[in-house]
Amino acid sequence: MSRVFHQNVYRAGLEREFERIFLPVANQLPAGDPVPFDGTLPTSALAGLSQQSLSIYLHVPFCRSRCGYCDFNTYTASELRGMSTGDYLTAALQEIDLAARVLGDGVPEADTVFVGGGTPTMLPAAELSRLLDAVRERFGLVRDAEITTEANPETVTPEYLRRLREAGFTRISLGMQSAVPHVLEVLERAHTPGHGIDAALWARQAGFEHVSLDLIFGAPGESMADWEKSLEAVAAAPVDHVSAYSLIVEQGTRLAMRVRRDEVPMPDDDELAEKYLMTEHHLTALGFSNYEISNWARGQAARCRHNLAYWRGGNWWGIGPGAHSHIGGVRFWNRKHPRSYAAALADGHTPAQGREVLSLEDRRVERVMLELRLAEGLPLGVLTETESARVEGIVAEGLGVVEEGRLSLTLRGRLLADGVVLRLLD
Repeated sequence: MSRVFHQNVYRAGLEREFERIFLPVANQLPAGDPVPFDGTLPTSALAGLSQQSLSIYLHVPFCRSRCGYCDFNTYTASELRGMSTGDYLTAALQEIDLAARVLGDGVPEADTVFVGGGTPTMLPAAELSRLLDAVRERFGLVRDAEITTEANPETVTPEYLRRLREAGFTRISLGMQSAVPHVLEVLERAHTPGHGIDAALWARQAGFEHVSLDLIFGAPGESMADWEKSLEAVAAAPVDHVSAYSLIVEQGTRLAMRVRRDEVPMPDDDELAEKYLMTEHHLTALGFSNYEISNWARGQAARCRHNLAYWRGGNWWGIGPGAHSHIGGVRFWNRKHPRSYAAALADGHTPAQGREVLSLEDRRVERVMLELRLAEGLPLGVLTETESARVEGIVAEGLGVVEEGRLSLTLRGRLLADGVVLRLLD
């Protein structure tokens, strides 16, 4: 395979565009348009809200340490100079109240709730429960709501997981990253190899309906055999979902500085593609199927509904420092630093720093970018006439297939997803 073939979505712009749009990151936020003092949204954004699904994202910005590759909006205790998890909890509860007021009487019950970070499980189980209770009280939850938290395996115990399950959490995503000690070391992940497997077992014993492992491939010094060992660990874990992402060296991280100093090599594109193909092979053999470029599940029920809502352009409100939201074509984002975020709410106004109102064309283009990542593919009706004319060539090259009026990517197409999108769009 050529290097051109291996210029895949993991290394190129679409993965980063997804994160730019949806995730609280540590880099500079866009300027955007001013946000009203009280956070009021345009009337157009609320039109038909009651007939649509709603997701709630809760960003917990705390970590015990910063991993060398991480550029997310997270903070260690020393960086927060005494700000406690209780201070964060107070502010987050205030924003939940604000969100309910802004969305008004037509707000639907929440379909999914996702607690991410950071390390959400640095909060006591009782505090995570309070956040969920507040969402339940202010928005309500649909009968089969998906309630997820991320977790560092080192921060949970059987008792902690039991308390989360009693509070109503149904799904947990465990950040194992690798089963190989030297890979964890280069990533600066401070947890014991294999502890993710133990945590997955405890989660099942606690009654969690769905358990996921998060893995990263492509760390400097990680051999093909190392990655295979991490994949083989999945077979020993009672999980029904796996997220596997290639390592991206982000500017400003300690890993990027080590690469610049030639202490460690950049991830090799050819090897990343080979590891992705290995991932597909191993997980398929274990009964998983790919439903989004970087995600595999055992059956329809195990797919992450919260993330699917993002990829399908749904409505969500992001609670917490740096969190992004999208309601009815209006995207807005919060102040990054926890102190600034909390101060705004304490003063009685929105923590949102800026927003943008998306045009219909903006939303259409993003729909192409995101839905083509899904195994279900993109409805051909979303494409313009000119774009539709390009589909035949994509299919002829083995990058996509058309079935029942939808364009979906082949395995080779997944490796070249960014290129396929760029070819499609006007």
